[in-house]
This record gives sequence, structure tokens and C-alpha cells, in this order.
Amino acid sequence: MIDYAEGSGKQYHVGLGPGDVGKYVLLPGDPKRCKLIADHLENAELVADVREFTTYTGELCGEKVSVTSTGIGGPSASIAIEELTKCGAHTYIRVGTCGGMRKDVKGGDIVIANGAVRMEGTSREFAPLEYPAVPDYEVLSALSHTAEKLGLRAHVGVVQCKDSFYGQHEPDLMPVSYVLQNSWDAYLRMGCLASEMEGAALFIAGAFLRVRVGSCYLVIANQERAKAGLSNEQVHDTEPVICLAVEALKRLIESDRRKDTKPGQD
Repeated sequence: MIDYAEGSGKQYHVGLGPGDVGKYVLLPGDPKRCKLIADHLENAELVADVREFTTYTGELCGEKVSVTSTGIGGPSASIAIEELTKCGAHTYIRVGTCGGMRKDVKGGDIVIANGAVRMEGTSREFAPLEYPAVPDYEVLSALSHTAEKLGLRAHVGVVQCKDSFYGQHEPDLMPVSYVLQNSWDAYLRMGCLASEMEGAALFIAGAFLRVRVGSCYLVIANQERAKAGLSNEQVHDTEPVICLAVEALKRLIESDRRKDTKPGQD
């Protein structure tokens, strides 16, 4: 492959090299959320700011930990995890937002994905559609147990991943409205919890790269509750989901130390 970084030793898109990041990385979408997460680390410093990829590196439980934004959607998320893995990272927690789908999933709740519907394009360039998009069990378990410990209103289940934000919210305006609406109705009937845009790509890329990936999301609102005439509070404060991800990462770090293993390697 062409060295687009022209011998700098840095990854072309994220602007990072070995030593710049920790083995554990928190992945928000919004670059502005990186500082909010980095404030939960010790001695965090900005180490790169390229395109949508902003990275801080600090310490957590004495371990080097990084925060890297991925931007919106699967393509940039997969680029981030591929290049971060080349820099030495092996464990990732997606810290995102989502829209609720099942009617009991309310604004302000937390969703932890145990699987993702691959209604996006990025993951198809890694694996055939029959291959499932699922998180690493250890990361999923850490998130689930931590949410319970923190007393958060959290739901564990399948999320839907798509590429078009407005295809979800205004499907009737799209030429393929019949596909979008029929698929959405099927996901609802299957009990899908929420809709977001990066999880499937990250789970599939992570499986290929042999690294650990999990995800947790703040529910902003729920369009199905709005359609049904139910209360539909909008919540934009990401601090609870950030705390969940940070505390779950502490749990993973401590567990890895007890096992004295090298996660992400066969």
C-alpha cells in the first residue's frame, strides 16, 4: 500500500503513531466530546487533531488510555479502529448517542448493544451479511455489570445501524421509502432497542482485527414514542454514558491485570 503519510511514521487519517495512544481507547463520534471524556483521565493531553479524528491520551488506573473521535458513520469509524489498532490499541468502547425505537426506551436511558443490524455499507466490505455484528463478550459484560452497579436505567439488546440519518427520520421523502419503512417495521417487531450509525462497522472491523469492541449509547429521544403520543423527553447530557464507559474500562483494565493476558491476540 502507498505510504500516504510519506514516511512520517504516523497513520494517515488519525495522525497517530506507536506510543501516541494507549491499548485502551474510548470512541465518541463528536470531536468536541473528546475533552469531556478526557477530563475523566489523569494527565490527559491532546496528541492529534486531524479531520474528524481528535485524540487525547492520559491515564486510568495507572494504564495509558486514549480518547479518539470517529466522526459520523461507519466509514470513518472503521478507519479509526484500523489505524488505532496499528498503533497498538486492543480494546475499544464506543461512547455514543442513539434514538430509541422500542417504546420503553426513553430519552436519558442508556443502551448497551449486544448485537447490531447491519443496515449500512461499511461492514459489507469486511464480511458477508450472514456474519453477525456482535460486541466482544468481556466488554459487553463490563458495560452491563457497571451500568447495574451505577444504578443507571440501561437496556441491553440489538441496535439498528444505518448510513442515512434522514432516511430514518424522514423515510417517506426517500425514493426507496418502501424499503426503509418495511425494514424499520420489521426491526421494531423483532424488539430492536435503538438506532445509531457506527456499531455494526466497529463490531465487524473489530472481529476482523481480533480486538475487543463494545458500545454504549445515551438515548436522545424516541420517535416511536412521539408517534404513539407518549411523553418523549429529549436528553443531551452525555455525562452518564461517559461515566459508564470510563468505569467499565476501569473494570476491564483491572480484570486484564488479574489474568495477565494480552487481549486481542490469538
